[in-house]
Amino acid sequence: MNSLNHSLLAQKTFAVFELASTRGTLVQLCHNLIEQQKFHWPELTEGYAALEWVRIRNIECSNYSVSVQFNPKRIRSTGADLDAKTIQERKCFLCLENLPEPQRGILYQSEFLLLCNPAPIFARHFTFSSIHHIPQEVVSSMNVLLNLARDLSPDFTIFYNGPKSGASAPDHFHFQMSPRLALPIECDAVDMRRRKRLYYKNHVAGCVLMNYGRTAFIVESTDRLQLLEFLEKIFETWKIVLGSTEEPKMNILCSYQEELWRLIILPRHKHRPDVYFLKGDDRVLISPATVDIGGFVVTPLEKDFLRVDAKLIENMFAEVTEPPEIVEKILEKMQ
Repeated sequence: MNSLNHSLLAQKTFAVFELASTRGTLVQLCHNLIEQQKFHWPELTEGYAALEWVRIRNIECSNYSVSVQFNPKRIRSTGADLDAKTIQERKCFLCLENLPEPQRGILYQSEFLLLCNPAPIFARHFTFSSIHHIPQEVVSSMNVLLNLARDLSPDFTIFYNGPKSGASAPDHFHFQMSPRLALPIECDAVDMRRRKRLYYKNHVAGCVLMNYGRTAFIVESTDRLQLLEFLEKIFETWKIVLGSTEEPKMNILCSYQEELWRLIILPRHKHRPDVYFLKGDDRVLISPATVDIGGFVVTPLEKDFLRVDAKLIENMFAEVTEPPEIVEKILEKMQ
């Protein structure tokens, strides 16, 4: 970084976090940050005021339930043009020089800024982004993901939207953070009656949720090094199975609780469902990312909020996610 960027980074830094001295330190900093930003950043104040008025419907699907949120503030993210030309020509909203003037963040390990999300879906919603403009890619950043989940335990879950699986800034590396257990899939993932174990070796366990309408692969371990080794191997094998050199399309949730890391990996087939591209009243503006696939479907338009039903949700999940056999193929090839 040049001296100008160093100066800008210092200006944008609310607090600095290097290593956890005591559990909960980063959580407290997050609480302090959001209170400061609500006071000094009008856009964030408006975002949280609007969140008080969102409407929610619960829908029972086959073997699972989802919540649907009507949240007009999410129209910018849901309706974003993500083609290469548009991304190249627009200003990156996560780069330091493009952050709103009042926005501040927590500098994490000298390389990342933890920022308040100005269009929140949850009562506490943060974005965690690199201070450098580097592409969205998780495979080389699993160490960061595990560290962050540990440092933010027990209050938060970290989630990742792949560059072709819901990320509204596919050109800038970032995670997001939601309150732990805010998504239905997090509760379902700990229900042993729903789980089918497919893998156990070197203190790493892997299972899938049965009859769940979309593939949810759960990986758990208390051994950090063995977990990192397993994840590196599974992602490399996944690319071989797909016959691709690119990062597989996916969404990930990661949490840390009672010395256990839990990742929920959601393999994706494509980004947006066909109904997203229909014309007129037939169009349904839902662009599923981790939150939506996790069972909390966000609709920025009221007509879609009222229209969504179990059949639409089930069809959408089946359309944009990989079939369960993909996990078994990957694990078989790893043996």
